[in-house]
Amino acid sequence: MSKRLQVLVPEDEYAEIQETARRCRLTVAEWVRQTMREALGNISPPADPDAAKLRAIAEASQHEFPTADIDGMLLDIEAGRLAP
Repeated sequence: MSKRLQVLVPEDEYAEIQETARRCRLTVAEWVRQTMREALGNISPPADPDAAKLRAIAEASQHEFPTADIDGMLLDIEAGRLAP
């Protein structure tokens, strides 16, 4: 079943659409339908921000780095900085 879609555009835009449709040898309605189909085909789903975060955590968990409590790490850093 078809549905009617009404879109209001300024007169100058409508004239441009009419001219473009005429050059393509299409009715305005068919040109709009084809253009909308094309636009819908170019839309990609929005990226899931949580997926990117989970991917980063998964990648980081593959690494093995030395760890310690923060006080111990700060002491090691300071000792290295003060060493000759």
